[in-house]
Amino acid sequence: MSVLLLSSENVRDCAEMSDVIPAVEDAFAAYERGTAQMPAKSYIDLVEYNGDFRAMPAYMDAGEWDAAGIKWVNVHPDNPDDHGLPTVMGTMIYSDPDTALPLAIMDGTELTMKRTGAAAAVATDYLAVEDATSLGIIGAGVQSYTQVQAISEIRPIRDIVVSDPDDERAQAFVDHFGDEFSVRKGDIADAASCDVLSTVTPVRDPIVSREDLGDHTHVNAMGADAEGKQELADEILLEAKLVIDDHAQTTHSGEINVPYSEGTLTDEGIYGDLGEIVVGGKDGRIEDDSITVFDSTGLAIQDVAAARVAYRAAREAEEGAEFDLLGTGR
Repeated sequence: MSVLLLSSENVRDCAEMSDVIPAVEDAFAAYERGTAQMPAKSYIDLVEYNGDFRAMPAYMDAGEWDAAGIKWVNVHPDNPDDHGLPTVMGTMIYSDPDTALPLAIMDGTELTMKRTGAAAAVATDYLAVEDATSLGIIGAGVQSYTQVQAISEIRPIRDIVVSDPDDERAQAFVDHFGDEFSVRKGDIADAASCDVLSTVTPVRDPIVSREDLGDHTHVNAMGADAEGKQELADEILLEAKLVIDDHAQTTHSGEINVPYSEGTLTDEGIYGDLGEIVVGGKDGRIEDDSITVFDSTGLAIQDVAAARVAYRAAREAEEGAEFDLLGTGR
């Protein structure tokens, strides 16, 4: 009956990316097959605190296993300067679907980074050229690190170009990965011309133009998480084979939300959901494809899948702290 408490360090150590990627792929498949329940992400706007809360519950049956949980996450931009706290924090409650017992309460911030990288890796696996060796990163914040860790698991990445207006942040990225890859700083066009590009910025005006991209670049558009945000020029979205994670979320707050709300982009311009490709209902990259784009908003089923990986590994490694949440003495 004990509940396992997992810190960010526990999640970082236990949720191995090589295990999280197939778990997230299973989540996409379950969602497409209709064996997952995922109510719409709900928001509580806290105007007086310049922030918000977001609740993300889900249950999924992947066939060989099932799992349930809810992530409670915030976005408070003033936190770093005013309180010395991260802008985004999250808490994941991972539960037993059979009894509803909370099996674990774990840091959701590290978990989010892991599953976000894994989602990009799944999309890259299906949509990037097979021999992709170069990776561009626009935005050198915390999310950029798991993009590299995940994508390099499924493509033979050798060269990385990072672009960020904060030179110190870009240099820290270069220093971190310098022993594993050939890494250099560059401008947006340098990063965007790579075989694979991940954009992880909070911008509201597009910063990547069609001319910046290579002829066969696959783009993981990861940064847009609210209405009004957009990293890629409309021309890219209109020309690309455009794949999304969820129609409701992407049209509300994903990369496509602005052109979709303006009528510039319609459903006819969306190739399909990533889950459709994962289960074989639609083709991924084919020989004739040029640019491909994955619009990722982040799904609760991804959090649940990653939480299961972290929990099982932590139990096996005897990581974390146990406590009697329910007061049963068991």
